[in-house]
Parts: sequence; C-alpha cells; structure tokens
Amino acid sequence: MKIKAQPTRERIVEAALYLFWFQGYAATGIAQILSRAKANAGSFYYAFKTKEELLLAVLELYVRTLMPVVVEPVLRAEQDPVERVFGILGFYRQNLLATGCTYGCPIGRLALEIPEEQFRVHKRLADNFDGWTAAVEKCLEDARARLPQDLNLATLSKFVLTAMEGGVMQSRAHRKIEPFDASVEHLRGYFNLLIEQRGRADRAKNHLEQNLEKPKEE
Repeated sequence: MKIKAQPTRERIVEAALYLFWFQGYAATGIAQILSRAKANAGSFYYAFKTKEELLLAVLELYVRTLMPVVVEPVLRAEQDPVERVFGILGFYRQNLLATGCTYGCPIGRLALEIPEEQFRVHKRLADNFDGWTAAVEKCLEDARARLPQDLNLATLSKFVLTAMEGGVMQSRAHRKIEPFDASVEHLRGYFNLLIEQRGRADRAKNHLEQNLEKPKEE
C-alpha cells in the first residue's frame, strides 16, 4: 500500500513549529526550516509571502491542536473537574521531565520574543492564551458548586495560566522540576482554600435555613 506524502505546506509549518520552539523565532532562518521540511524556496514562497505569515500559520496550528493534544486526553483520564485543571498542568510537567527541564511553553516564549509592532502575531498569541484559559474555565464551571459563588472563574483561569507559565520558565532556568512543582503546590493549596470557603458558606446557609424552619415556641 502506497503511503500518501505529507503536503509540502504542512511539512514547512511543522518544521517551523519545532525550530521556533527549539531555538526561537529570530534565530531560525528560512534555510533551516526548508532543510528540516525537505522543501525548496519556491515551495515556501508559494505558500507564504513572509516569515511572519509562516509564524501565523504555526500559531494557528497551536490553536487547532490545543484540545486534541493537551486537553482531551486529560478529560478522558479525569472525571473530577478540579483534577482536570491539574491534569492539564501535568502535561507541562511531563514535557519538562522528558526534556531535562529544557522545555519552554512555545506560546509563552514567542510572546516574550516577538516585537510589539507585529500586531497580527500578538493577536494570534492572545488567541492561544484565550483558548487555554477557556479550557480551564470550562473545568472550573463544572466545579462551580464547590467554589465560592462570587468567584470570577475567568480571572481564576488566567491565574492558573500565570502559575503554569511562571513555573515552566523557572524550572527551565534552574534545569530542575522543583520550581514548577512549587508553583503547582501553592496553586492547589489556593484551590483547597476556595473549596473550604464554599463548604463553610454552605454549612452556614444550611444551619440558618434549618433554624428558620424550626417552629417557634409559644
């Protein structure tokens, strides 16, 4: 059976995805990308007018693969919505361990590297972050009954992202997993406090309702 060859455009995008993550956007030349993709310059400029257009295609690929690669495996493995949040964080921990703590979140790295005048790129980077926080927020919505009623789940999902990105960067700098684990440990402690707060509020409400239902003595 003859195996269908991968389209040249896809090979170029996947080669760029790896190289932008591995060595950064500015440090990656078109020749390197073409060499890794086994493509020629004509194929590149047929698919993309500029290197920036290629970067936008890479970021679009990240948007498309977030759910199937990062989120859905966790949803299948974990039933508890709070544990799903920490399962998503576990994906980044596994990548850190697998690479000797040289792994860096590719979106976070590009967000720091790309000049502010590349507005289209920063918009697409923001879309990636928004997709990530939306997935976490959905888990938090599923756990709404266990969290304080007035808690802003959208901003909490951004706080989870901040803890992940900060932990990854520190572990990468120190070349050890402990900074990432410390970030996640304190995040879990915060979640435990939120859950305890909701539990106390529910118990107080139930106690009040029970007292109101008691018949008054003559």
